[in-house]
Amino acid sequence: MEDFKHTNMKTLAIIGSGISGLAVANLLNKKYDIEIFEKESTPGGLIRCKTINDNLFHICGGHVFNTKREDVMNFFSEKFDFENDFIKSERNSCVFFENGEVTNPVKRSLFVKNTSWVEGVPYPIENHVHMLKPEIQHSFINDIEKITKSRHRREPKNFEEFLKWNFGETLYKIYFKPYNEKIWHTNLKKIPLSWLKGKLPMPSIEEILYNNFNHIKDKTFVHSNFWYPKKNGSQFIANKLAENQNINFNSEIKEIKKINNKWIINNKKFDIVFFCGNIKDLNNILQIEEFEKYKNFINNLEYHGTTTVFCEIDKNSYSWIYLPSTNYQSHRIICTGNFSPENNNTKQLTATIEFTDQISEEEILQNLSKMPLHPRYLTHEYHKYTYPIQNNDTREKIKEIKEELSQQQFYMSGRFVDWEYYNMDIAVGAVKDTIEKNKL
Repeated sequence: MEDFKHTNMKTLAIIGSGISGLAVANLLNKKYDIEIFEKESTPGGLIRCKTINDNLFHICGGHVFNTKREDVMNFFSEKFDFENDFIKSERNSCVFFENGEVTNPVKRSLFVKNTSWVEGVPYPIENHVHMLKPEIQHSFINDIEKITKSRHRREPKNFEEFLKWNFGETLYKIYFKPYNEKIWHTNLKKIPLSWLKGKLPMPSIEEILYNNFNHIKDKTFVHSNFWYPKKNGSQFIANKLAENQNINFNSEIKEIKKINNKWIINNKKFDIVFFCGNIKDLNNILQIEEFEKYKNFINNLEYHGTTTVFCEIDKNSYSWIYLPSTNYQSHRIICTGNFSPENNNTKQLTATIEFTDQISEEEILQNLSKMPLHPRYLTHEYHKYTYPIQNNDTREKIKEIKEELSQQQFYMSGRFVDWEYYNMDIAVGAVKDTIEKNKL
């Protein structure tokens, strides 16, 4: 068994080189001797990319950067040359309706089988009810009247009630319910309101009406504008943050234990551990008595995976396309080929198409044949863990686990440690908060 470095600095082991682990390393590398353990052969975790037929494939989603936190923006500004390495874009997101909801199905149909041109209803949908058929508009107006009259009654208690409370039964039926059920594969009544904070636009009735009267797009949500690397997408971000870091790739951790006040990982001794992997893995590898009482809770944490399909598609101007249609299983198309010209080194536009959980290639091809923009299959990947699902006590219990382990100098942060649906910027912010709280 060996010590990591022979210096006066304390030694720190970081588990995972996703965006959270890389943020920890960059924030603490002047204070500690750091060694990172990564089970994959490249850094980045869920933001990793691959090259397929000279085109960039985001293997899980499509990752962009912006933030409302000044400290997170400062962190990225110190690491990257935004003016030279990034493109700043306006998020051009829309909803494709396919059941006759729009006023002019030839122009806005959003998908006519034998045509290549489509025009979506801009996101967020509640600002663009004026594009829908008159009967839907009337129904929506009646919903707004009911909402206004009943606002003094009890507050919503779950995701379904929240959506109906804020947007009405009509939009819930044609968009929010089918879209979200395709993502979460669960009854929306089971999703707690605590999950929603910071993840959805929260407009007032007055704002919704004003935006519809004046045809105004909402540009207040965090990624309405975003920065995106000119080359190599989010893999560029991961690679840059991994520079000059001591990373052990292809390193599967079998056991983490504590002996004589030192953490033992792969036969090396460390003073401190910062875990940025999946909390479920700790049930098999973390060997300390204080952790035993949490194993049942961790085993019962719910989640979904994602099958990400890389395709060539018809040219369009969109970045994200949301799909409430029940004609197929996919819930969104992310036109990563539109994020940077360098993402398409052929003449075809490329995109990632997302399906919740694992489906076969045969099922993928059947679904693609029914979808807008005539997607043409290139390859796909399945990731078991992408969507954490919370219940009413998840956050408090995770907080309790983190506080107890921190007393052992074992710290944690990350999407599947905190069991939160983090974007890159929120993940970095959570790391900074953990470091500051524990005075690391």
